[in-house]
Amino acid sequence: MSERTPEAEYSHELPRLALDENTRRQRGEKIKVSMIGLCGCWGCSLSLLDVDERILELLDHITILRSSFTDIKRIPERCTIGFIEGGVANEENFETLQHYRENCDVLISVGACAIWGGVPAMRNARTELEDCLREAYADSVTRPGEGPSLIPLHDELPRIADRVYPCHEVVKMDYFIPGCPPDGDAIFRVLNDLLNGRPIDLPTSINRYD
Repeated sequence: MSERTPEAEYSHELPRLALDENTRRQRGEKIKVSMIGLCGCWGCSLSLLDVDERILELLDHITILRSSFTDIKRIPERCTIGFIEGGVANEENFETLQHYRENCDVLISVGACAIWGGVPAMRNARTELEDCLREAYADSVTRPGEGPSLIPLHDELPRIADRVYPCHEVVKMDYFIPGCPPDGDAIFRVLNDLLNGRPIDLPTSINRYD
């Protein structure tokens, strides 16, 4: 990530309130899961909600730590399962994915962007990153007519990578759930198999490749 400024205070460094003993004990007995979206649309994360009322069954067995649902910014302790949505497109994505690999026993690529780069990887066809930035900012049709022709550059903005990488080209991924986004049944099936110590059985009938 970019160099922090002396006055910066990051949310994941703020002190957390201590859990009461009963809540801490109950959470300690559950399997810990974390999930994150990198360069994508967050649609794959929302697919988890498509399991509908079955999520209540899952929550009897899992505790969700870092995720867009909990707004926890860093993985606070070792996780059994990590779900990754989105490709790797900037230096912060690289750091986040490595953080998950170091702190999760099982790491799963969820959706097209995580598996092969998805729509964001369309920029890989261009030879120069500068061409993409110029088209998106300096020469954009949505740029205000009176505004300056600028490409954003700031110390606190993560630097964009030369291309969008699928997650498995950066770290080892253990499983893949295809789709754009995957069906909620597929995510439930994989998670339920892992929770029960079964080999993952993901029939093609619930896979989506669109």
